[in-house]
Amino acid sequence: MEAVVRHRLATKDTLGMKRSDLGLALSAILVFGAVDRVDGASWDERVFATHVDFDAVAKQGESAIPALIERGRILFKAKFTTEDGAGRPKATQAIVPTKRKRGANPAFSRTSGPDSNACSGCHNDPIAGGSGDFVADVFVSEGFESPQFDNTDPTFSSERHTTPLMGSGLVELLAREMTADLQEIRNGAVKQSRASGVDVRADLVSKGVRFGSILAHPDGIVDLASIEGVDADLIVRPFSRKGVFTSLRQFSINAMNIHHGMEAMERFGVRWTGTHDFAESGVPDAVTPGDISALVAFQANLAPPTVKQDLPEDWRTAAAEGAKQFTTLGCASCHISALPLKSLTFTDPAPYDMAGTLRESESQNSIRIDLSKAAFAARLQKNDKGEWLIPLFSDLKRHLMVDAAVNALGNELQAQRFVERDVFLTPRLWGVASTAPYGHRGDFRSLDEIIRAHGGEARFARDAYLDSDKSMRDDVIAFLRTLEIKAP
Repeated sequence: MEAVVRHRLATKDTLGMKRSDLGLALSAILVFGAVDRVDGASWDERVFATHVDFDAVAKQGESAIPALIERGRILFKAKFTTEDGAGRPKATQAIVPTKRKRGANPAFSRTSGPDSNACSGCHNDPIAGGSGDFVADVFVSEGFESPQFDNTDPTFSSERHTTPLMGSGLVELLAREMTADLQEIRNGAVKQSRASGVDVRADLVSKGVRFGSILAHPDGIVDLASIEGVDADLIVRPFSRKGVFTSLRQFSINAMNIHHGMEAMERFGVRWTGTHDFAESGVPDAVTPGDISALVAFQANLAPPTVKQDLPEDWRTAAAEGAKQFTTLGCASCHISALPLKSLTFTDPAPYDMAGTLRESESQNSIRIDLSKAAFAARLQKNDKGEWLIPLFSDLKRHLMVDAAVNALGNELQAQRFVERDVFLTPRLWGVASTAPYGHRGDFRSLDEIIRAHGGEARFARDAYLDSDKSMRDDVIAFLRTLEIKAP
C-alpha cells in the first residue's frame, strides 16, 4: 500500500500536484484508506484513486494534518470525472436529498447544474480559493420542484457571485465563539428568570456585535421577537451571501452536490437515503467523510488576505486618510475592522452542524488543526487580553440592504433558508481589492458603484459617503484597494 500511495501522489503532476517531499507521502499512508482500482494506469483521469479515512486521520493526530491539507488542495483543484461519480443524473441540486421527477440531468447545465468540474473552476481569482469573474456566477435554487431549469430569470434561481474563501478557518472559529457567547447569554437569562420568578431581558452581544435581545419568562419560554441578524437558534452562520451555512463542512457538502454532482456519504448515503448511490451515477459512496475533511482542512488553512505594502507615496497617504474616513462615515459599524478570537484550534466536525453533515456526536474522534502553527498566524496581532485580532472587516451579522429609494441589491425573488430576500450577511472586506466585480451577483464593476448601492441599514453610511467631497471618497477607495489577496 505504501508504494501505491506514494506512486499516486507522485503522478499527479498533470494537475500541478506533484510532491517531492517523501515525508509527506509516507505520512499519507495512514491518511488514505483502501486503494480503489490499484490497476489504474498512471495517466488515469480519475481523481479518486484513494479515499481519505476520517478515523485514521483523527487517530493519527497532528502528524497527519500536512498530508490531509495537501489532499484537500488536490481535490479542490481536481476536475471530477464521470468515473468519480460526478453528474447526479437522477438527483436535483437540493441540499436535502431529492430525486429528479423524471428523465435524467444532462452532464452539465449552466443554470441548474452540475455547472463545474472543479472547485477552482470558480474559486480561482487571484489564486485557488479566491473569488471569480462574473462569468463564474452560479444559479442556485433549492431544487425541490425545479430539478432542471434553463433560465437565468430570478424567478427560477438566485444568481450568485463567487465568494473568496481566504481565511475561512479563522472566520468559522469566530462564528463558533460568537454562537457559544449568544447561547450562553440565552441560557443564563432563562436560568435567572426561573430563579427570580420575573421576566429577564438580555442583550445578545458577542465580540462587540449586538444581535438584538431576548426576553426570558419564568416558565422557560423565550420571546425571540427582538433577535436581529441571526437565526432564532442563535447559531452564527458565516458562509454564503445570506449567512446560512454553519461550517466549511456543510458548505463543501452542498457545493460538491450542487456544482459537481458529487454526493457525500454523510448526506446522500445509505443512512439517510437507503442507498449507496442516491444519484444513480454508477459510483457508490463517491465522497467519503474523510474526503470532505480534506477539503475542509485545505480551506481552513487558507491564509487570510493581507494589506498591500508596496505603494507609491500618493497612494499610501490617501489610504491612511481613507482608513480614518472609513470609520468616520460609519462604514466600520458593520464592516468592523477586526474581531477578537480566543483560540486558533480548528476542530472537524464542527460543534453546531445538524443532521446531514457529520457531527461531533457521530464520530469517536475529531480532527484538530492548530492554525497558530500556520505561517499566516505570525501576521495576526493580539489585543491586551491575548486574543488574536482577525481583520475581516465584517460583523458576521445579517442586515437589511434595501429601502424604498435605494434598492439595487433587492433583486432576488427567492428566499434562501428563510432569510428575507433583501437581507444579506455583511461581506468580509479583507481582500476586497482582489474580488471585483462586487455585490451578491457580481454586477457592480467598481467599489464606488457598490457603495452607492447600499440601502436599508447601511443607507446612513452610503449617504455620508456621497455627501463627502470627491477627494474624501477617493481616499476611501484608496484604502479599500489596499486590502488584497496575495499568493503565498
